Order: sequence, then structure tokens, then C-alpha cells
Amino acid sequence: MDILIVGAGLAGSEAAWQLAQRGHQVHLHEMRPGHLTPAHQTGYAAEMVCSNSFKSDDPNSATGILKAELRRMDSLVLACAERTRVPAGNSLAVDREAFSRLVTETLRSHPRIQWVEGLVETPSLSMPTILATGPLTAEPLAEWLAQRLGQPRLFFYDAIAPIVERDSINMDIAFRATRYDKGEPDFLNCPMDQETYERFHRALMAAPKADLHDFDTPFFEACLPIEVMAERGLETLRHGPMKPVGLTDPRTGRWPYAAVQLRQDSLAGDHYNLVGFQTRLKWSAQQEVFRMIPGLEEAVFARLGSIHRNTYVAAPEVLDATLAVRNVPGLWIAGQLSGIEGYLESTASGLAAAFSVNRAAAALAPAPFPRETMLGSLLHHLAHASMKHFSPVNAMLGLFPELPDGTLDHRALKRAGGARGLKQAKGAAYRLRALEALDRYLS
Repeated sequence: MDILIVGAGLAGSEAAWQLAQRGHQVHLHEMRPGHLTPAHQTGYAAEMVCSNSFKSDDPNSATGILKAELRRMDSLVLACAERTRVPAGNSLAVDREAFSRLVTETLRSHPRIQWVEGLVETPSLSMPTILATGPLTAEPLAEWLAQRLGQPRLFFYDAIAPIVERDSINMDIAFRATRYDKGEPDFLNCPMDQETYERFHRALMAAPKADLHDFDTPFFEACLPIEVMAERGLETLRHGPMKPVGLTDPRTGRWPYAAVQLRQDSLAGDHYNLVGFQTRLKWSAQQEVFRMIPGLEEAVFARLGSIHRNTYVAAPEVLDATLAVRNVPGLWIAGQLSGIEGYLESTASGLAAAFSVNRAAAALAPAPFPRETMLGSLLHHLAHASMKHFSPVNAMLGLFPELPDGTLDHRALKRAGGARGLKQAKGAAYRLRALEALDRYLS
């Protein structure tokens, strides 16, 4: 069957691969590079703009479980990420350009994928269609979608962190370490004492910021600009991205008062991004304020941070748990446009939409992923959350249905490993249940 996919981001790329592998003829439309967004810089598929991380590899975390599910379903995006990964402690991070190139080459060379460059404004829906145009959907298509859905669009603001050149970091001050020595010491850490931290906080609060034109549009809580976090109190950053715990400065033998972490952003190791430092500061202010960080006094910025408005749909009113649009036959929505947030989650939603379209093409009844899987729990939340408090969602253990009574001996686990031990045991139980449920579903 011929299938239209609009958007070659993470979700669209994964959907195209999954459907082509199942024998369908995929028409993959991508507006870039002819029509760039405020965040994208290339015409490659699956371009990562905000960070280069697919989050934690801890097997018992929500993202670790979701990765295990994707591996069992032959995820193209995850396979390409593994081949282009860069050191990032206990996380999966990639060289952005190498990763996007690899995804692009794989899709363009597939005999059943036709890559079409250009803007799609009004899909005809003459064939099954997946919209995976992301949070920066072009205005004509966004207006068409809003009219077809009969409801206004929702928005939130998202920000991008700056990247600095490795050779401009003062390694007499910065040191390599991961918190509590988990994994390899792959992060560069810039330590601050109390006086330096408070001076940096004051400068951050006073620095000029880019104007926002939609004052009723919220920030995404899971990716707040660094200055918005700073406005919530003097200690907020020390308990967030600048948390110093588990980072022993070799010059002092102690934890610093605060620390800025930098993560490798390229295979060559020549670029590092400031972890958690997404920002809406004006560009001149970014260079002035961020060079106050010890070790970054002479920093050369390969890319400065920025902020943009993201679009998503009111998923609980629009989508079912297979990502099909309830009142528009033949239309599915995947990726961040659907209300999913995060690179890994967007990839998973593209895979789920492909599974759903494949079943529809075979005239089979819709079959949502089991609630016991991380992917199933994510999509169930999209379809059934309360609209009153709905906002984009990441993979979280809290989305899972509770474990049956008696699965864990909470008292014994707390005695043995405290709250951390109980959390790990609970995550392991969720993982085992999720993969067993996925195997039954796939069979």
C-alpha cells in the first residue's frame, strides 16, 4: 500500500523505516532544507536540535525500559544512535551530524522509500497519512490541521542550550567525572564556590532576555530555560542542572558548591554542550554571563542558545491510543506534534504509528500496545489524560499501572537498600513485566 508520511524527524524517520520494512511504498515528504524552522540547520532526517541525548541507559529507568522495547522492534533510530554514540556516562548521546547523516542515508537508499523535498500544506488523505511534522510544523499545515480537528492548537515554549568548542575550555579548572562515578568519567565539570555561584546567579537574573510574543504560552516544565529556573529561588539551580553531589573536584578532594556539566556533542570530541543550560538570554548576554563560569572564561561558542514556540494537539480530545485521529479516518499523528516530548519518546511514537497503519492496511482491528509496556503507557496517557492539566509528556515510571500486590516486599527492600534500592527493584519489576507483555503482543 502507498503511505504518506509528512516530516522526516525522529518520528517520521522511524515510521517510514518500519512501514517500508513491512513491504509498503512510503512517500516521505520533508520541507527542509528549502523551508528551515527557527531551530533546524540542515535538511537531514532526524536532526536533533535541543540536545544530543537519548537519556539514561539505566535498564530499570523509564527510558531504559523504552529503549529495550524499541530494540525488540528493530528501531532504526536507536540502531543509528548506537552506531554514532559519544561518551556520556550512563546515557546514550550521539554525534548529531553523524547520526542524522546515517539515518538519512539509510532512508534514502531504501528501495521502498521515496524521499520528496517540499512543503505539504493540505494533505489529500487519499492514502493513509502520518503527520510527524514536529513541534515546529509549518503554518499552512498547522492551520489545515486545526481546521480538520475543529479546535485551536496548543503551544509551549522550548529552549536550546549553547555549545562550546572543546579547545576553548580551561582544563586546569574543569575536570572529568560523572556523579558518584557512575559509568565512565565522560562529563566535563566546571566547579563553583558559593561566592562565584551567587555572583553568577545575580548576573543570570539581570541579563536581557529575548522577547516572547505569546504571554499566555507556558514553558515546558521538563526543559525550562536556565534563567526561569533561577527565578524560582537562589538554590533551585544547585538542586537542578548545577547539582554538585557526587562530583569530587581533584584539586580539592571535595564536592564543589555548584557545578556546570558539559557533555560531548561530536564524535571528534571538539564540541561540548552545556547540560541543562537551555536559555532565552539574548546572544550577547549569553557570551557575557556564561563566560563567568570557571573554566569557560575564554569559551568559543559553536552555537548559542535560543528559544522557539512549539505546537502540539489536544491529544486526549483528538487521538486514540494508537495515535489515529478519532474523527479523521486515514490520519495518524506522531512525534512531538502528538503531545509526546523527548527524542526517544518521539521515536517510539513513530514506531507505534507505523504499527497502527500497518494493521489498518491489512484491514485488522486497532490494537494499542499493552498498558504494561512503557510505549503503551505513554500512548494511553495521551489518549486518556485530563485536558484540564494536559501538557507534553515524557516517559516516566509513574505512567505504568501499579504492580500487583505482593510483587515486591517493600519493607525488606527498604532495609536492604533504602529508597534507592526500592526504586531499582520496582523499575526491574516494571521492566520484566513490560518485556513479557511486549513479547505476547508481538506474537
